[in-house]
Amino acid sequence: MEWDQMVQMIEATVQVENTRPGGDRRISTGLLVSAPYWDGTPRTVLVTAAHAVDPSETPEIRIGWRFATEDGGWSFAPQPAPLEIGGRDLWARHPERDIAVVEVVAPPSFSARAIPLSWLADERDLDQQGVGPGDQIFTLGYPRGLSSNRAGFPILRTVRVASYPLSPIRAFPTFLIDGFLYPGNSGGPVFLQRGLDGHPLILGLVTQQVDQGEEPLGLGVVVHAVYIREALAVLDQQSGAGRRRRAA
Repeated sequence: MEWDQMVQMIEATVQVENTRPGGDRRISTGLLVSAPYWDGTPRTVLVTAAHAVDPSETPEIRIGWRFATEDGGWSFAPQPAPLEIGGRDLWARHPERDIAVVEVVAPPSFSARAIPLSWLADERDLDQQGVGPGDQIFTLGYPRGLSSNRAGFPILRTVRVASYPLSPIRAFPTFLIDGFLYPGNSGGPVFLQRGLDGHPLILGLVTQQVDQGEEPLGLGVVVHAVYIREALAVLDQQSGAGRRRRAA
């Protein structure tokens, strides 16, 4: 079961591509989350770094879907995902943190493996789990656009918590991890393999690497997962779902 849940984390992580005017191709990482509408209707949302989504430059992003083939292999098939449709924004960003969420129409195999909201850590989870400096955790991503194979699966890496303290989250909205990260890792999930409830616990999202001048320091900045929930709330408010939920 533990191995299967690690595989689910891998399968829910996808490559995100944003092509700027002039053809500059920017790769980042995204995590698919199951975030149903107010009435329980299923909805799949892509969570990534806000700087990876810029509708002023392009009206869509491309998501690297992967499909099993009849011969036992995999095919990598990036497809466009619009950021608005019919004048309605399908995306939202957190007002203060480098997190964006995009409502997507995912292939059924991806929707089925999207991460439940319950896997996103809050401050209570951090305290109960006793997450602290030196703890070994994991991250998934596409450093410099690289994937683990031709099928487009993300690269799994081990890192360690490099900050103290991690809470209270409002006082410390980000924390550092010890590990070399690169352009392309932005938006990748940072997680414990197994939390107290037996499933992976997502601590946050990579938003940047730390450099001193032009020298990389082997550190990354992670925004706490509570801000993912807040970005989802912004998306609900934009679509009117928040108002309908209160009325219900």
